[in-house]
Amino acid sequence: TPRGASSSEPSEGPMSRGGEMVYIPDDSDFSSFRDQCESLEGWHCRYNKAGVTVWSQGQEESCTVQKIKTRISCKDVPAETLYDVLHDTSYRKKWDSNMIETYDIGRLTVNADVGYYSWKCPSPLKNRDFVTLRSWLPLGNDYMIINYSVKHPKYPPRKDFVRAVSLQTGYLIKANGDGACTLYYLTQVDPRGSLPKWVVNRVSQFVAPKAMKKIYKAGLKYPEWKRRHDPEYKPWVYPEQNTLPSVSLAELSVQHADSLENIDETGLSEDHLSASDHEA
Repeated sequence: TPRGASSSEPSEGPMSRGGEMVYIPDDSDFSSFRDQCESLEGWHCRYNKAGVTVWSQGQEESCTVQKIKTRISCKDVPAETLYDVLHDTSYRKKWDSNMIETYDIGRLTVNADVGYYSWKCPSPLKNRDFVTLRSWLPLGNDYMIINYSVKHPKYPPRKDFVRAVSLQTGYLIKANGDGACTLYYLTQVDPRGSLPKWVVNRVSQFVAPKAMKKIYKAGLKYPEWKRRHDPEYKPWVYPEQNTLPSVSLAELSVQHADSLENIDETGLSEDHLSASDHEA
C-alpha cells in the first residue's frame, strides 16, 4: 500500500503500511491514531464502569488479532504528568506489575527510539515479549506515544518468551483543564498463538480496566516520586539528556507475524489461573 494508506490485510498493522520498510511515524500517522482513539464508529463497548470504558473491534469469534481501546478519566493528574509517567522507564518498574523487564535499545531521532518489553501473561499462558519502534509527539494539549514491532539483529526471539507483534499500540493523553486529563490506550497486537476465548474476554473485563487504573494511580504518585529520583532528568522532554546509542533505520526491519513461532493455547482452561490472576 502507498505511504499514508493503511493496509486492509488483517495480518498487517496500519503502522507497517504493508511494506518492508521500517519508518518513523509522521504527523499523518499521529493524527490518524488520534482519530481512531476518539472515533466510536465500528467499536463495540465491552465494559463501562467507574470512569473506565473498554471497546473492541474485529471478529468476536477470532481470538487472535483484535483491536482493544480503553479510556479513563484522570482527575487531579495533568496531561504532562501522565506523559512523563508513560515515558519514565525507571518509574515503570514501580507500578507496572505485568512487566518482567523493559529497556531502551537505542535512539533513532529526538522523538523515536527502539526498546524491549517483556510481559507476564496470566498463568498458564506463556509470557510474551516485544521489540518495538516507539515514537512520541506533544501536540498542543494532546500528547501521543505510539509503537509497532520491529526486528533488531541483536535482539532475536528468546526461548523463554513467545515473541508477539504490536501492529499498532499507543496512548493519547488529552488535557481537560483544571489539572485533569483523559487517557486513551489503543492496541492491536498479534499474540502469536490461538488463545482461548476466555482470555480475550478477560482482557476486556479485567486486564484492561485494571491496567488503566494502575496508570492513573501511578500518575497521582509520580510528582512525589520524581522529586526524589533525578527530578531534572526527562530525556523525552529534553533530547540533549539522551545518552542512548544511535540506531539507524537500516539496522531494523518490519517484524512480520508469520515469521514467528505460532503456538496453540486454546486448550488451556481458566481453571489453571493462579489466585493472583483472579483479582479484578
